[in-house]
Amino acid sequence: MDKDDVKILEQKGISPEQFQAQIDSFKNGFPFLVVEKPAVVGDGILSVCDADKEKYISKWRTYLLTHDVVKFTPASGAASRMFKNLFEFKNRGGEPQTDFERKFIEELTKFAFYDELNKKCQKNEGKTVLRLISEKKFDCILENLLGEKGLNYQFLPKGLLLFHKTKEGPRTPFEEHLVEGALYAKANSGKVKLHYTVSEEHMEYFEALKKKKLPDYEYNFGTEYNISFSVQSHSTDTVAVDSNNEPFRDKDGKIVFRPGGHGALIQNLNKIDSDVIFIKNIDNVVPDALKQPTVEYKAILAGILVSYQEKIFGYLSKLRKGSISNDDLKEIDDFVQNILKVKPAGSTLYISNRVEFLKSKLNRPLRVCGMVKNEGEPGGGPFFAHNDDGSISLQILESAQFDPSNESQMKILSQSTHFNPVDLVCAVKDIDGKKFDLTKYVDYNTGFISSKSKDGRELKALELPGLWNGAMSDWNTIFVEVPVDTFNPVKTVNDLLRKEHQV
Repeated sequence: MDKDDVKILEQKGISPEQFQAQIDSFKNGFPFLVVEKPAVVGDGILSVCDADKEKYISKWRTYLLTHDVVKFTPASGAASRMFKNLFEFKNRGGEPQTDFERKFIEELTKFAFYDELNKKCQKNEGKTVLRLISEKKFDCILENLLGEKGLNYQFLPKGLLLFHKTKEGPRTPFEEHLVEGALYAKANSGKVKLHYTVSEEHMEYFEALKKKKLPDYEYNFGTEYNISFSVQSHSTDTVAVDSNNEPFRDKDGKIVFRPGGHGALIQNLNKIDSDVIFIKNIDNVVPDALKQPTVEYKAILAGILVSYQEKIFGYLSKLRKGSISNDDLKEIDDFVQNILKVKPAGSTLYISNRVEFLKSKLNRPLRVCGMVKNEGEPGGGPFFAHNDDGSISLQILESAQFDPSNESQMKILSQSTHFNPVDLVCAVKDIDGKKFDLTKYVDYNTGFISSKSKDGRELKALELPGLWNGAMSDWNTIFVEVPVDTFNPVKTVNDLLRKEHQV
């Protein structure tokens, strides 16, 4: 490592020891987790009956009267993957050839961004979108959608794209989250707190949209918004390596670093001082006409969270006392093992340290995670997994964390019935009202190594433990089944043509 390398590390705030640890991770890899079984309804996933729904909603409304709440939305990164098919179409040129391309062109007028695109085409080409279609000048349309002189969607993040049509005009995901916040996270003071994680290059665009739109939303929803932004720290960037696990260097000979993935956002989350934090991805939003199930189940999840937290604090209060009755100890033990689903490592060790074990497992951050029935969506799911201390607990796992050579482990993966839509409500303060240091509850052995490319050369990238995966490994977890209509992500531009986004 030469002087220039050391200087780059210093600029990023990465120590030589951290750098070497990252290199070692590529060389040694990450261990696969040992998974006991999938979490299913009745065993690891709670199904809320109709009689309990109003109870939890009422619990949440009461809690909101006296507590602080924040809605946390990861919104960084360009939306380039959303337009992957259109980039291929544009680069190839000519007429649409695939079903995806034909659908995009045929239903172009249905997109919320159509009017703005039409204006750009008229300005830059002197022709409307429909005229350009009739003349088969599809490359002009795509350039005005994606290019810098057009809507510049090749650069903007999902949060700033026009997703939905409304009577007041097209609406971005950033705005949809403002609406959601007013509907289930408004404090008794009338304030709604939202935090967005954004990239540095997009910050000014979010600030401009906030300044432009906020007065209307505050007036329409009778609320005052407290909106904050943060960026992912460069100190969480990770080095890229070549096929020999040597630092990957660009054409100028400089070491290439990449963002460490959404797991790096545990640092951003850790800086938020709030009693309860909602977490939801930026693109999982729907028009107002379809928001009711989302709003209802957010309140239900939050009501479950504060109900369980109340019970946990009661048990911790009893365990803090010098003596505790056998009946109380049995009740607490039953709660930890059969409700929180945390199983001790071994009977002998457990019996001799029973009270300390229960204290340690109760005195942790708590999260309630919505889970939808798996209908073929890629991504993580709910499982029972072994921890470093030998205990077993509920975890959200990705398929990459399963050993593909282990037949029994892959069978467990195939038996999973539910999918993680990133629908979390988190309690991050202890019984004394002191905020947990969330970085102490990360399993740093649950990172990922993925294949990428730069300048036409293959490289290996290191992703930190995912925000709702290994970064929350040592949290208490409650899984709750939620309706599939609360999960409506936008992964490709044509997803905006689905009926859930066209109301």
